[in-house]
Amino acid sequence: MQVSVGISNHHVHLSENDLKLLFDEELEIRNELKQPGQFASNQLVDIIGPKGEIKGLRVLGPARSYTQVEVSKTDCYKLGINPPVRDSGDLEGAAILKIVGPKGVIERECGIIATRHIHVNEEIRKEKDLVGLKEVSVRINGEKGGILNHVHLKDSKEAYFEIHLDTDDANAFMLKNDDLIEIIKD
Repeated sequence: MQVSVGISNHHVHLSENDLKLLFDEELEIRNELKQPGQFASNQLVDIIGPKGEIKGLRVLGPARSYTQVEVSKTDCYKLGINPPVRDSGDLEGAAILKIVGPKGVIERECGIIATRHIHVNEEIRKEKDLVGLKEVSVRINGEKGGILNHVHLKDSKEAYFEIHLDTDDANAFMLKNDDLIEIIKD
């Protein structure tokens, strides 16, 4: 069984309160994402760590109940942080970062490296025979092929069946958006 690849560059999710502290306006939709109801906004922020900063991170919408910055391990070297690998919304032990918007600056325990995950819902689980599984592995073919383990199955009410990998994972296997890779049930 195959799943299409979605490469997730560093980005920011903001709570409603933090959105108001950083911007004078609501999030404006730049483009819809494949996951239902999700979008990339026109709004950008800078993030600052102990050793450096990254400018122009895109804010994804809609606003969430938490503020989270998703970075790759490569980004961490530039920022001088060592965040945990976590599912979205699990900020236990997250790295402390400053987030700079046009209206203000906030400092939050919000930096994580996102788990590799495949978006599923109940219908997709049944259709793809994934009921009861928490994670799978995936096989990548090609010149720099290999296997990625510990790919979480991320449930939501509505989902587009897609694996999300950060830029480090994607680049290591020379993957691009919409490539197809094979799911291995552990």
